[in-house]
Amino acid sequence: MCGIFGIVTKDEQPLGPILIDAAKRLTYRGYDSVGAATLNGTQIDLRKDKGRVDEMAERYNFAEMRGQRGITQLRWATFGAPSKENAQPHLDSDGDMVGAHNGNVVNNVELREAFMAEGMTVRSQNDGESCVHAVERYVIQGKDMVTAIRLAYQDLQGDYAFVIGNIYDDKLYAIKKGSGLVVGIGDGFTCVSSDLPSILPLTRKIVRLNDGDVVTLSWNGVELHAVSDGSRIEREPELITEEMSAVQKGGYAHFMLKEIHEQPQVARELLHLLAHHPDVPSILQAIEAARNVYFIGCGTSYHACLAGSVYFGRLAKRTVIPILAPQFIAQYAPAVNAQDVGIFVSQSGETKDVLNALERAQAAGMTCFSMANVIGSTLTKQTSAWLPLTCGYEISVPATKTFTNQVITFLYLANRLGGGDGQALEALPDLMEETIAMCEPKVSTLAEEINAWNDLYCLGYGTTLPMALEGALKLKEITYAHCEGMLSTEFKHGPLSAVTDGFPVIFTVGPEDVPLIVSGINEVTCRGGRAIAIGAEDSRLRANATDLIPIPAAEAPIAALLTVLPLQMLAYQMSIGRGYDPDFPRNLSKTLTVD
Repeated sequence: MCGIFGIVTKDEQPLGPILIDAAKRLTYRGYDSVGAATLNGTQIDLRKDKGRVDEMAERYNFAEMRGQRGITQLRWATFGAPSKENAQPHLDSDGDMVGAHNGNVVNNVELREAFMAEGMTVRSQNDGESCVHAVERYVIQGKDMVTAIRLAYQDLQGDYAFVIGNIYDDKLYAIKKGSGLVVGIGDGFTCVSSDLPSILPLTRKIVRLNDGDVVTLSWNGVELHAVSDGSRIEREPELITEEMSAVQKGGYAHFMLKEIHEQPQVARELLHLLAHHPDVPSILQAIEAARNVYFIGCGTSYHACLAGSVYFGRLAKRTVIPILAPQFIAQYAPAVNAQDVGIFVSQSGETKDVLNALERAQAAGMTCFSMANVIGSTLTKQTSAWLPLTCGYEISVPATKTFTNQVITFLYLANRLGGGDGQALEALPDLMEETIAMCEPKVSTLAEEINAWNDLYCLGYGTTLPMALEGALKLKEITYAHCEGMLSTEFKHGPLSAVTDGFPVIFTVGPEDVPLIVSGINEVTCRGGRAIAIGAEDSRLRANATDLIPIPAAEAPIAALLTVLPLQMLAYQMSIGRGYDPDFPRNLSKTLTVD
């Protein structure tokens, strides 16, 4: 959730266009509100409200904003409903300081009450404002900005990053605690942001921040200080050489559709990387020697973990425990030790639930690896080794290509641990391309025919169960219909009662599971339901299912992954058929940095 960006230049100039562009490059994180502030001399120009970047920029004429310093923020609501008052950035009591944050200040309510009791002007319910007042509290006492931020750090509980400036100098200040934050150094400017995509178009000379770093940004350089004692930290900048893909839709109607079609190519790139990645052998060695192995994630990433556990059992004969990150803390963390291995999975690398689980696992001595898509994210920096997903920039909030590359990574590792060399997967990207081409026309027609239903089921078995769960999640995320994913054999144990005339039930079908699935299909059709099978062409499926969405014939592990592609497409088609924007579903965030 949320994204922040700040910039310091030598002289006053038009900063509005820079802030607008930076905000647009943060939209993939999910948001409901947008704000921007510029500082120049004794003036702070603050404009903000709930809504989309383009809409807010036009309504409040962000482009005309000028200053020597600027801050922009995209907010996803946690404390306080989406509103103009709760949008960020926020001012201090007298309007001398302005700041914005990313993350979650868990003692926000108590802090607001304390600030009001101290006579401060509190204008919102948002915890980003609490960050500003926490600094104000010590500035009032005569502390300099770095010291005030260091003291405020002790008062602010939770995980966050924030940036703040005042009218009395020409600098910005920022601090990192848990949430991602990176600094950029350019020719005549410095900048800071939640992550690299908003910085790289401006400069590729960056400084990665660690938790507890306080950074002072001036137009001609940065200074880092330790939050603990204020001591100076020396850290050399690094040059980022990786290319960042263009963020344009490339002729597609939505980013989600573009990203569905990008999956075969990013899969090719991933398989090439994994074949040459230096950490793969050591990760496999650790898994092989481990007492217990855990795959830990949330949401879509958990479904990838579940797929991984099936692959490891089938291909490598290795038991793996897939577990939701918060449940790992409650169920397994008290029992793990140095003999255990965990792979922590998050597309953003900033998912708070996953980072919490990682912290507990590391405290117990467990060997921890990770899988993420964002270079330099918190998760990748805090684990022994990490595997990149190589998906490029995923703009749409619903994960598509990051999910399939997570699954492919697990499939590759399972294949290698089982004695393979990964070459069996070389045909996968071509099969993915073929699947998308085969399913798109059929799915488009099917979406129109079942779109009136607000309840449906998506069932899988064995290798396809994780794909059914992920497909159901996609349908929930962007159509707002209730779609329950579950094991197909469990459907008769209660949910079958929901079937009425025409009721849609989707079956993901692996090649070896056809007889079992045919039985489930007939349980639906004999009660008047509409049974939709996704699987390779098969006379038994064709004869028994109401609809067959065919995919190419493939071995069971690969065939399972292919079944998720029509489900992604179905969710997309139903979403636009309902008039929704699939790229930015309501109430959802790409990067969840809250508990």
